[in-house]
Amino acid sequence: MAELEGDDRILCQVTSRHVRDIYAIDLDESDFEEGSLKQKSNIRPSRIFTSDIRIILYRVGKLKAGKMVSVIERVMEILQS
Repeated sequence: MAELEGDDRILCQVTSRHVRDIYAIDLDESDFEEGSLKQKSNIRPSRIFTSDIRIILYRVGKLKAGKMVSVIERVMEILQS
């Protein structure tokens, strides 16, 4: 979701499991500007966390701007509720 100064990154859970919550956002091949996932998945904006960049093994792709806006708007909705 965001690159911070230093070694930390803000991330959001992505899962291929069919566990849905009211905040989940569908994710498929067409949502990627670069790369892709092997199967349809869900972005879970209610599950954000920080991670040290050194434990991130690789990047699977880059979401299109419109999808990122949807995720950020959903995170803001959660934080403002």
